[in-house]
Amino acid sequence: MDKIIQFLEKNFVPVAGKMAAQKHLQAIRDGMVLSTPLLIFGSFFLVLGFLPIPGYEGFMAGVFGPEWLTKLLYPVNITFGLLGVFVSIGVAYRLAEKYKVDALSAGAVSLAAYMLLIPFQVPFTPEGAAEAVMVGGVVPTFLLGSQGMFVAIITAIFTTEIFRRIIQKGIVIRMPEGVPPAVARSFIALIPASISIGCVWLIRIIFEATSYETVFRFINTVLGAPLTRMGTGLGGTIVAVLFIHLLWAFGLHGANIVDSVMLPIWRQLSDQNRMVFQADPTAILPNIATREFLDVFILIGGSGATLVLCILMLRFAKSKQLKQLGRLSIGSGIFNINEPIIFGMPIVMNPLMMIPFILGPVVVTIVSYIALKMGLVARLAGIAMPWTSPILLSGFLASGGKLSVVALQMVNFLIMAVVYYPFFRIWDKKKLEEEKQEEAKSKTA
Repeated sequence: MDKIIQFLEKNFVPVAGKMAAQKHLQAIRDGMVLSTPLLIFGSFFLVLGFLPIPGYEGFMAGVFGPEWLTKLLYPVNITFGLLGVFVSIGVAYRLAEKYKVDALSAGAVSLAAYMLLIPFQVPFTPEGAAEAVMVGGVVPTFLLGSQGMFVAIITAIFTTEIFRRIIQKGIVIRMPEGVPPAVARSFIALIPASISIGCVWLIRIIFEATSYETVFRFINTVLGAPLTRMGTGLGGTIVAVLFIHLLWAFGLHGANIVDSVMLPIWRQLSDQNRMVFQADPTAILPNIATREFLDVFILIGGSGATLVLCILMLRFAKSKQLKQLGRLSIGSGIFNINEPIIFGMPIVMNPLMMIPFILGPVVVTIVSYIALKMGLVARLAGIAMPWTSPILLSGFLASGGKLSVVALQMVNFLIMAVVYYPFFRIWDKKKLEEEKQEEAKSKTA
């Protein structure tokens, strides 16, 4: 075991540390967080629209009229439907912040470039005409949502890189002193913004001359489709869960690092489920592996499903240290905050506790994936929940009120208890012996 840890410390941890510090991956992760409160807000209305209560639909129709559901889902359509727009602004803004250039201008440029890539024209046949003509001004709204997210991310990075390089080279218009700062910043951004958007315009013209016709079709075919297939499979999900916990075991924030790569994929898969669920709550949803899949079934109490450890320490710990740690960590553990456990037990760099911390989540990932794949448990409805949502409540809401999801959460909790228990007892015995030795020393001192 020591040799394995030494190997990982030498070869794995440095690479993971570089990934964690990589500006573009950080910008993707932090930029996508911009949409999180909006998606949670929209999800609240999605839950209200499909409450699993007998007679609920009839009651709402009687009170608010036959169009009650359409009107109730307005916030859902606008929050989820503009996911690509939020990502375009957020990623560019966060990346520009890291380069210490005007982040607001970079976000505006990214959004303009993103909208420039969207084909605004559709075929239209005027009355009496023999052939269709292309008419502008019609926005294909599906490209503003999750379907356009990969293009939004790439466009944000591309335009911000051009924007900041031109500013850093000093190719800008500087106004004389006395000009209001807001006006001066707008002139500084003029040349970088023009060049950035101009490059994107040329890219659109080039793609229109190819068989792909649009950047969206190219990106979603060449990049989006393979990444989505990787994200939807059991193998890809296991690799993501394994990396999250390996990184945490060495003191790195595994969820943040993995999210910087996987969150765009998971968010798109979640939105596909949301659209199917919104159209028909009884339909079989297309995707199993989403970000909510991890939050609901795997990360119970935080990475490593350490809520189990809080309960074990409170109920079975004989050492004073672990008993006290259980009391201190149970409150935050219920809301999936587990740094007190990870660094206080500790799990980080602990050869004994690293084993169940890493392998346990892989086991429940396999169990959960198979249960959803076989139809034994309902798939999650793409409802964005705060990651601090407690166990059972998170499963009930994220699935649109499916009790099978709640039942699987309880099964996973018990599986993790079985996995952790023998290692916990060994660690508790070790701590108890250390405490007895300290007491003996204090008596002889």
